[in-house]
Amino acid sequence: MADLNDLFAQIPVAEIANKLGADEGEVNNAIKTLVPALVGGVQQNVQAEDIDSSNLESAVTAQGASGLLDGGVKVDDVDQKEGDQLVAHIFGGNDSGQVASALAGTGAGGGDLIKKLLPILTPIVLAYIGKQFAQKNAPAEPAAQASGGGGLGDILGSILGGANAGGGAANNPLGSILGSVLGGGGGGQGNAIGEILGGLLGGKK
Repeated sequence: MADLNDLFAQIPVAEIANKLGADEGEVNNAIKTLVPALVGGVQQNVQAEDIDSSNLESAVTAQGASGLLDGGVKVDDVDQKEGDQLVAHIFGGNDSGQVASALAGTGAGGGDLIKKLLPILTPIVLAYIGKQFAQKNAPAEPAAQASGGGGLGDILGSILGGANAGGGAANNPLGSILGSVLGGGGGGQGNAIGEILGGLLGGKK
């Protein structure tokens, strides 16, 4: 089943830390915050009626078919330039630097570390989502990816711990979803991240 723990297991934390010359504990803490933020950002794009998510959904499908996760992720196989483009797809055209500045101080670590991590993590996260989506919809028509997210929205809800399952899903603020994912006391930290992501998406929360 698609869930955050399974997604985290795909990420070679020690290898990423080594490549960046960063402390492994700091990198791990940053990943624990950034990955739900990335999944939540994709989810908001897919569910928002006033955001055209077709390019992002195509990118998710392409990453899922890229083979990046096959046999374990190798950091050197991650196209960081493409990662930057994917970050902009998710966050309303904001690049990794702008997103890093917004997320710095939310528990994800310093802005410099976040800026370096985003282009590495984003292709991995989208490859995981795309692979889960392909497995679930293998016999389905491409139309399953239609406006509103279809099965993709279900996959994203599943990864985020089912916090977004059910008929009223689109009405759940991102902050509360991330709050439950991050286990923040009272959801404060999650709500802060939700507000930031809403701002990056053009105020759409």
